[in-house]
Amino acid sequence: MDYFSEFPRRPRKRPRLAWDSFPKSQLGGYYEQDLGNVASYGSHPRLLPEHGNPFIKGLDQRGSPPWRDDDKDGHYMFAIGDNLTPRYKIGKKIGEGTFGQVLECWDRDTKEMVAIKVVRSIKKYREAAMIEIDVLQLLGKYDRTGSRCVQIRNWFDYRNHICIVFEMLGPSLFDFLRKNNYRPFPVDLVRELGRQLLECVAFLHDMSLIHTDLKPENILFVSSEHVRVPEYKVNSPAHREVVLYKRLPKSSSIKVIDFGSTAYGHRSHNYIVSTRHYRAPEVILGLGWSYPCDIWSVGCILVELCSGSALFQTHENLEHLAMMERVLGPIPQHMLKRVDRHAEKYVKRGRLDWPEGATSRESIKSVLKLPRIENLIMQHVDHSAGDLIDLVQNLLRYEPANRITAHQALRHPFFSRDRYRRY
Repeated sequence: MDYFSEFPRRPRKRPRLAWDSFPKSQLGGYYEQDLGNVASYGSHPRLLPEHGNPFIKGLDQRGSPPWRDDDKDGHYMFAIGDNLTPRYKIGKKIGEGTFGQVLECWDRDTKEMVAIKVVRSIKKYREAAMIEIDVLQLLGKYDRTGSRCVQIRNWFDYRNHICIVFEMLGPSLFDFLRKNNYRPFPVDLVRELGRQLLECVAFLHDMSLIHTDLKPENILFVSSEHVRVPEYKVNSPAHREVVLYKRLPKSSSIKVIDFGSTAYGHRSHNYIVSTRHYRAPEVILGLGWSYPCDIWSVGCILVELCSGSALFQTHENLEHLAMMERVLGPIPQHMLKRVDRHAEKYVKRGRLDWPEGATSRESIKSVLKLPRIENLIMQHVDHSAGDLIDLVQNLLRYEPANRITAHQALRHPFFSRDRYRRY
């Protein structure tokens, strides 16, 4: 692939921003700077410390809203109908996370709705946002065939908040499951979603990038259009038959978002990554991680899509590892013998310290109620169960080196058998 020769072997330095050469005559106004194909708008940061500046507060800047201090956590305070620079008008908030907020805005230049990620005015989140911009621009440069990665449109710095403009997409897989009362997707839809997710992961890994935070919340349908289909009837308290409806997307097309935690694969990594339910065993045990940690997350996601609930619903490391053993079998001893000093407390005499080390009887019960992975899938999948079980078992191998790669997974019979129809 021709992008290997151009891809940097280390992260690029932070792009030169407009404030590096900001003319004094424009203090308090907006600036615009071309950065590749992306324009940056903002205000002079020397007038924008993290808690605001009284000089800026009094300015009426080309239709800008009155100054509002950020909340105690550094989130941008806004009102519906406010301008976010003269170009964007805020419609509503469509998301929120530790990074900040996502706003639906009207782009006056392109006459379309866009999603703008407004990052908290905290140094570490601003720095993470600049890394995400760097990754998004790199992906956009080499994404010639549609990699299923969200597309960046623009970015700017507004009142000390990095704002990243994205194409408008539909709901996340998690939101779709939630609105279906966590009833699982049909296996044929799971197949199409899994195929696209693995295509994205394969592209990232070919680019020497690791997403590190794959989860249903970070996978969005391209369109919000859906249909309601009857699923089954139930008897109401009034002894009437009630038909329950299930949502199905009109299109199965998805895109992966949130590249703020993306890591470069050629480096060694030991810090904690991934949202708890999708975290690989090598991360918990402190064994170091690389590309296979994304593959483990994909396996967890596929099980959740076909079952309706997260595979490992826990918030504690030892319980999490015990759940893995309950579902997948014993963790190899050679992995337990190499744990770092932080994970030593989870191991005793060469095996997992369970159930002796459990924090409560409830914790033990939550582990014991879990079925083996093959039984769990067969409970929810009417056909293709055998192929899906085999695929998931290959995605969820304990030893990272033995875990199937994204390219290998795409050639798995679960995706390749001719008799399977596309959703």
